[in-house]
Amino acid sequence: MSSLLSVENLSIEFRTLEGRIRAVDDLSFAVRPGRTLALIGESGSGKSVTAHAILGLLPKIAFRLSGRIVFADPKTSEAVDLASLPRGGSKFQAIRGDRISMVFQEPAAALSPLHTIGEQLRDVLRRHRPELDKAGARAATLDVLREVGFPDPERAAGAYSFQLSGGLCQRAMIALAVVCRPALIIADEPTTALDVTVQAEILRLLRRIRDEHGTALLLISHDLGVVASMADEMVVMHHGAAMERGPVRDLFAEPRHPYLKALIRSVPRLGRSPDERLKPLREIKIVDALAKFARRGGEGKAEVLLEAQGLSRTFRSRSFGGGAANPALRDVSLTIRRHECLGLVGESGSGKTTLSRILARAETPDAGEVAMRAADGRMENIFGLGGRALKDWRRRVQYVFQNPYLALDPRMSIEAILTEPLEVHGIGTRRSRRERARELLALVGLPDTHLQRFPHGLSGGQRQRVGIARALALEPELILFDEPVSALDVSVQAQVLNLLRDLQRELGLTYLFVSHNLAVVNYLADRIAVMSGGRIVEIAPRETLFARPLHPYTRRLIASIPEPDPDRPIDFSAFESGASYRRADWGWPFVAREGEGEPGLVAVGEEHFVQAFEAGSRELAH
Repeated sequence: MSSLLSVENLSIEFRTLEGRIRAVDDLSFAVRPGRTLALIGESGSGKSVTAHAILGLLPKIAFRLSGRIVFADPKTSEAVDLASLPRGGSKFQAIRGDRISMVFQEPAAALSPLHTIGEQLRDVLRRHRPELDKAGARAATLDVLREVGFPDPERAAGAYSFQLSGGLCQRAMIALAVVCRPALIIADEPTTALDVTVQAEILRLLRRIRDEHGTALLLISHDLGVVASMADEMVVMHHGAAMERGPVRDLFAEPRHPYLKALIRSVPRLGRSPDERLKPLREIKIVDALAKFARRGGEGKAEVLLEAQGLSRTFRSRSFGGGAANPALRDVSLTIRRHECLGLVGESGSGKTTLSRILARAETPDAGEVAMRAADGRMENIFGLGGRALKDWRRRVQYVFQNPYLALDPRMSIEAILTEPLEVHGIGTRRSRRERARELLALVGLPDTHLQRFPHGLSGGQRQRVGIARALALEPELILFDEPVSALDVSVQAQVLNLLRDLQRELGLTYLFVSHNLAVVNYLADRIAVMSGGRIVEIAPRETLFARPLHPYTRRLIASIPEPDPDRPIDFSAFESGASYRRADWGWPFVAREGEGEPGLVAVGEEHFVQAFEAGSRELAH
């Protein structure tokens, strides 16, 4: 099959004040009509630079040293070297956005907040379809919004990007990309920031557009599970160069380059043995550093460390007259046992973060209470604490945030960030605190030369490790993790997950691990609680939950996990109903019939509870 796009011996460098950086190094590949080619690799491997070079979006400090980007224009039947065309010329402008379009990684940043989605779509049509009158452009706008899954295209056309969820923003971005029926769509990490279920819906949408319109897809991703489910061929990039290329099935079945082998070994997957360790490209060694930190042992995992009962929390939307009530938590109860890792999973908006913030006393519930075991064995209400007792309690519970870029003060050095908790609690002298900061860095596998750096001088994985070190500074008993690896590359994610597992085992820590990715939670958790709509719908030991998921929502989460195996693709049939997953689809005994009230958590096995009615629990137990 002839190539639609051929990148031939492309080399690009960035010329900065610090020197020259080779971002793309003699790269070649071809994209064929109606097929999907994936560019995979870690951040900094040159994937996005390549995509931006194709569309002429490189910054002024980027220079093409060599190579061609040949596009077989289906409208003119002419082979055009895009790299040699002037960016402002009419020929290049006619191709970009019409025959080649792009789905960006951050749709909220790529969409204009000042214009409605409909206005942005009509702007594209005016540029590339001038023959359409006003009525025709409006009809085309509504048609494409309907095609990408908006249930109410009229309303979506009048909405601004900040009024849409992440998944709907990405659908709007895809609508902009496909409205002119391009021959090639470049999708740059199109699902990185999305929940696994929303990710599956977006991937299903891209695949359907490819199959129905014969559109070629250049997929840029670091997620091997997404690539295994979507791509026909792939190119593995590292430091700007192609390490390995070929059909997806062949490369997954028999990877030859050590870099690809390491990437595959670093991906958490459901079939992995509990004792099997992830193998990142670079392991974090902390054996020597552990000796200087207190180990908590003794009681085992049977003792309850923290207990929440009947938590409810409602937020009101910001509008005149008080706004609508949005319940974030509805009568949530759970226990966290000493030395265990409790996984908490669900989509955005399910209440996971609100629950974790209440457990950290960063939010106050409207109803319910949280009790934690004190040093003398009593369970004390954390919202009744004050003064010295509250300050002592805060040493025992720490929080690691989702976004390492926002969680660290950019004006503070790493040393100041790590010593601040010790200063607040009056621990040690200035000299001893500085030494403790060195020990904390060693505990997360970073050299003490990083002490004088600032957060902007560290990578995402290094920043997250600094966040973990800060949480460990006061030697807490319980650490609450809110999506700590969702923004990290797969190999860096493996590093951090191994680190968390080692720290828990060696220091006797207790974790609440919040995530939307069941494969990640499967690697760390002893028990898993599944949340939807502000309620816990299922909770069970890890092995039980994956062997016998009962709630329809749990099954949907498991079906949406992208496995790094072409023979086990995402089950897109589970998402045929479209973007919304309605409670009405769950069926009895999970959803109330008229006059029955809300179902509660009922026991269906040893430590296995599911939200259902008692009348249906006997059937579920079998």
